Amino acid sequence: MDALRFRPLLSENPMSLEEFFEKLRSSPIPVVVDFWAPWCGPCRALKPTIERLSQEYSGRVEVWKVNADEDPDLLRSLRIYSIPTLIAFHAGQEIGRRTGVVSTRELHTLFEAALSGNRPVRVEPAPVNRILRLGVGLALVGLAVLSGMSVVSWLLAGIGGLIMFTGVYDRCPIYRMVSMRLKEIFRKNPASITDN
Repeated sequence: MDALRFRPLLSENPMSLEEFFEKLRSSPIPVVVDFWAPWCGPCRALKPTIERLSQEYSGRVEVWKVNADEDPDLLRSLRIYSIPTLIAFHAGQEIGRRTGVVSTRELHTLFEAALSGNRPVRVEPAPVNRILRLGVGLALVGLAVLSGMSVVSWLLAGIGGLIMFTGVYDRCPIYRMVSMRLKEIFRKNPASITDN
């Protein structure tokens, strides 16, 4: 199997996929693994925050960096489809993950989850973020209504509706029910996802 580029924050130790999981299981402290790539803008944007948290949690949580381009087997085995992705492990078990650019508060929650061994509490969007999303979405829907009922207007209204939904999705009981049900289905039969 190809060598895995395993990187505790400022060093490099090539190891196999099996060695990675063994080292993860035998780690005496929790681990947060940052899956990134050099060309990834969002990864570069998160880097200073991750480094700051790495220093803040030094000796309590270890941070490993894995280049997604060099380690596709590892990404496939962990079902990572987008970067940046950070996964918190406690005693070798995945506790939580965050994908994309997330707030410092959400990353802090992920590090705390790694320490405690409990799944992280989902951080809701900040009130300003909610208002901004609702406002932009409402403006797009309003623009669509004012410009007539063409195909472009319907598309604009749909996009506006989706943007508004991102401001309130975590409070929507239907969304919660559907997302929980889908998670249960995928947890029961994870092999069917990777077999295709």
